[in-house]
Amino acid sequence: MLRFHGDAEVAPGLVDLAVNVRQEAAPPWLSGPIAASLAHLARYPDPAEATAAIARRHGRPADEVLLTAGAAQAFTLLAQAFRPERALVVHPQFTEPESALRTAGHAVDRLILRPDDGFALSAVPQDADLVVLGNPTNPTSVLHPAREVAAVAREGRITVVDEAFADTVPGEPESLSRRRDLPGLLVIRSLTKTWGLAGLRIGYVLGPPGLLARLAEHAPLWSVSTPALAAALACASDLAVAAEHDIAVRLAADRAHLVGALERVAGVPVAGRPASSFVLIRVPDGIRVREALRTRGFAVRRGETFPGLGPDWLRIAVRDTATSDAFVAVLSNVLGG
Repeated sequence: MLRFHGDAEVAPGLVDLAVNVRQEAAPPWLSGPIAASLAHLARYPDPAEATAAIARRHGRPADEVLLTAGAAQAFTLLAQAFRPERALVVHPQFTEPESALRTAGHAVDRLILRPDDGFALSAVPQDADLVVLGNPTNPTSVLHPAREVAAVAREGRITVVDEAFADTVPGEPESLSRRRDLPGLLVIRSLTKTWGLAGLRIGYVLGPPGLLARLAEHAPLWSVSTPALAAALACASDLAVAAEHDIAVRLAADRAHLVGALERVAGVPVAGRPASSFVLIRVPDGIRVREALRTRGFAVRRGETFPGLGPDWLRIAVRDTATSDAFVAVLSNVLGG
């Protein structure tokens, strides 16, 4: 079940609370360059300009950026490029890193964080030489302090921080995307969540040039398309960064509304201290509840495919307040029935 993802929950006619991608239309400064790029599809894509723009955004030289066909491709490259003695994935989290490692023939250990501790980060075994963790973490929405994540990095270890949802947090206070002093640190980012570009596939890796060169050796030629490069260039602009911040601020208000409604109306506590575009809840008889929600028009993300969780856990995407209110009313009815 490691290859199960939220899009499999969605079907025509259902309100999508299962996929953590913002659903609003792209602004003209983003949709325009993507559309214009279609006139140049006869040329092979050249990532140089977009790479330089992403590098400037994060205060790095261009050789510390590797563009990828979505963040998920970065995990496949990681699994192909390195041969760790002990790979460790911190769970619950996005399952693609472990899936990619196992597919490439690696044994994978798991560090399972505890819900009664708010899924707080716990000690990483010293002998782990490749560690993968998310921040903020999918599906828990927990944002780990940057100092705790940075403390995982050390000489002789590759530390991979999945920051696919970092831009959903106003100001990105716990991001390590600008940290160039930590040994073996790779930060993976995505542009698909906030900007609704899941179908375009665009992400990138930040890190030391030597490690990125090893990843690049395993990347297919021209793996990032011309439209995706146009999106990356647009999303690295000052306009995009300012808009991203405004979206994150509105998201925080919408999330607070959803959390309050869940706890007040449905009597369902939210796990941890959610910081991203989704929340994690635990309900009794979760399979029945999830199926009942489907019959009433709502798709939510099942939890049992995430190591460390079970079928009573459900992940709910944050939407506008009207959608959240409608969902919470149905959930309350389902739980009461």
